[in-house]
Amino acid sequence: MVPLIRFADCVRAISSTGLDLVELPGTDGSSAFESLRSFDSIISWYGANREEFRDCVRKLGLPFEFFKALPEESLGIHVADFFLSQVCGTPPAIPRISVPAGERQDFAIIHPFSGSVAKNWPLHRFREFAERLSMPVRWCSGPEDPSLPGAIHMDDLYELAGWLSSARVYIGNDSGLTHLAAAVGTPVVAIFGPTDPAVWAPRAVNRQIVRGDLQELDVNAVLAAVDALLR
Repeated sequence: MVPLIRFADCVRAISSTGLDLVELPGTDGSSAFESLRSFDSIISWYGANREEFRDCVRKLGLPFEFFKALPEESLGIHVADFFLSQVCGTPPAIPRISVPAGERQDFAIIHPFSGSVAKNWPLHRFREFAERLSMPVRWCSGPEDPSLPGAIHMDDLYELAGWLSSARVYIGNDSGLTHLAAAVGTPVVAIFGPTDPAVWAPRAVNRQIVRGDLQELDVNAVLAAVDALLR
């Protein structure tokens, strides 16, 4: 995520701060912790659900303020609104990532994976969908995704965001790349199964949500969503 955060003076990955070492003996004098002590305030969702982590932070005198990491799905509040309400109280919002303006081209991007197999529409359905779509298709995959011959793969998320912004439409599961495509303004068709779109759907003006039993969800339903989005 670090390459996407262009508004801050300085950005570091959590793994580079030493926070994952905070509960280990003998680490309270590390340079990483001294750097953290230099801040007036540290807003953190990391470690919010681990009492032992919060105890160590207090003992080290680090200026942390913890917020609850995830909303209760039963409340039906979108995660973007949940996070915003904790820090500034101004939901709702549509996340937006600025990338260099480029000409939108006549092709679709498909990302057929996600962080959980349970959230994935079957790959053979995606392939059938691609064959029936009335425009060229570019496949993409992430660093943790299964191998997909011919798929575009970019490790730099900002570079990936720029490429996503050039597509006429993006189609994918409930995944990080789906949210990224929405955030750069690409029309998005998001396919949902077990997760609740009211909580997890990408925030965008130009989007369509298709939800159902992923093993039974018909290709025609996703094609209809694309047609409705681009009409």
